[in-house]
Amino acid sequence: MSATAASVSGASAVRLVPANAEHRYNVTHADLPLSCPMPGMSLWNSHPKVYLAIEATGTAQCPYCSAVYTLTD
Repeated sequence: MSATAASVSGASAVRLVPANAEHRYNVTHADLPLSCPMPGMSLWNSHPKVYLAIEATGTAQCPYCSAVYTLTD
C-alpha cells in the first residue's frame, strides 16, 4: 500500500466536524482557549485559525466566518 493510500485510509477513520457548517456554537470552559475553527473541525476548506477572547463577555464572533460562540458554563 502506498503512503498516500495509507494516510487517506487513516484520515477517514477520524471523525471531523465540517468547519463553518454552523453559525452558532455553544462552548464550555473545557474548550478554552477558543479558536475558530475549533479542534476537531476539518481545516482544509476553512479560514486561518484565529483565537477568540470569550471569557470577559461570554460571547465571541469570528471575524472570518461570523460564527458566534457562546460560553455556557
